[in-house]
Amino acid sequence: MPDGMTVRISAPTAFEPDAARLLRRTLASWGIEVPSPVIVVEVLSEGTARRDHGVKLAGYFSLPSVAHYLILDPERRTVIWHKRGEEDVIETRILTAGPLRLDQPGLEVAVEELFSPAGTLLPE
Repeated sequence: MPDGMTVRISAPTAFEPDAARLLRRTLASWGIEVPSPVIVVEVLSEGTARRDHGVKLAGYFSLPSVAHYLILDPERRTVIWHKRGEEDVIETRILTAGPLRLDQPGLEVAVEELFSPAGTLLPE
């Protein structure tokens, strides 16, 4: 997702995630808002941790389209995976290795790959 893309939570509130994935939609080349994201990813830093675990967690899951919210902790090489479960219960898993299977949209990636220099989410 290009720099500056935002996810609108409410009229006055929008967040700029590090990555997002849509389901069966493409963004207009001129658009800056991500409509109906299914997966939202934030890369944790000391300055963003409180916000990523608090207001953004609640904000992203206030959107009915969000099925997964991933918080990547590069220091601990950990993925904190928040998933919308049955009856909109938010389930949380903490992964340090192995496959990360996101049933919707049918995506699978090894946790280790997210933290490798060749990984698609984190720069070298």
